[in-house]
Amino acid sequence: MKTILITGCSSGIGRHCALRLHELGYRVFATARRADDVEALAALGLDSLPLDLDDSASIAQALDTVLQRTGGTLDALFNNAAYGQPGAVEDLSRDVLRAQLETNLLGTLELTNRVLPVMRRQGHGRIIMNSSVLGLIALKYRGAYNCSKFALEGLTDTLRLELAGSGIHVSLIEPGPITSAFRENAFRAFQQHIDVANSAHRETYEAVVARLSNQAPDQEPPFTLSPEAVLKPLRHALESRRPRARYYVTFPTYLLGTLRRLLPTAWLDRILIRASD
Repeated sequence: MKTILITGCSSGIGRHCALRLHELGYRVFATARRADDVEALAALGLDSLPLDLDDSASIAQALDTVLQRTGGTLDALFNNAAYGQPGAVEDLSRDVLRAQLETNLLGTLELTNRVLPVMRRQGHGRIIMNSSVLGLIALKYRGAYNCSKFALEGLTDTLRLELAGSGIHVSLIEPGPITSAFRENAFRAFQQHIDVANSAHRETYEAVVARLSNQAPDQEPPFTLSPEAVLKPLRHALESRRPRARYYVTFPTYLLGTLRRLLPTAWLDRILIRASD
């Protein structure tokens, strides 16, 4: 039975993929920050445990627990946990940006670096990073998240080169809009950390807040897919003899990834500015 550790399983992609891989015969170690989410995952039959990427002790304890339960081996790591911090770049304090990077980048790197010696000893392993279309292109008012995902892409590409020939394969999954609690969590982060009243972007912020307040809770952006859309590339990255370096998911990722390669920067900027409005 193959073993996999997945971060960010309280909802969305992490929860769905954990359950589906469990059904497919994997031994899934599903992690979440909150105790009630860990209990809910355990009730679904998963090996669940707490893991907070902002806390080095939590990372170490989670991995130690996994290795105790498996006898010291781990076949795969799916780094899925992340959140979005909206707001114009000029409205991001150093502490707010640091918090975004702690979760989306630095905690992920620390966990990955702890897993690598295990995979080196056993001579094989799969590391899959859940990035985003916003690791390929930038959109307005997503600067903190753009930054974290662009950095994750760079670290992952470097890691893939450094692990060539080791038996450890590294892949990126780059989804566009997927049904999840991501937008609700991002809106809470915006309300908590962005000073709307004193921002040069106040009018834009107020218009967005008004739109979100009048939007039906289940209304999703165009081209949004279910988390099942991520499972297919995840399985390929886990099971193929030659996993890909990158897996695009959803039409916006294919479209914008192609336009980034083909268009002059000024043309692409016009498209991205309109897409952000």
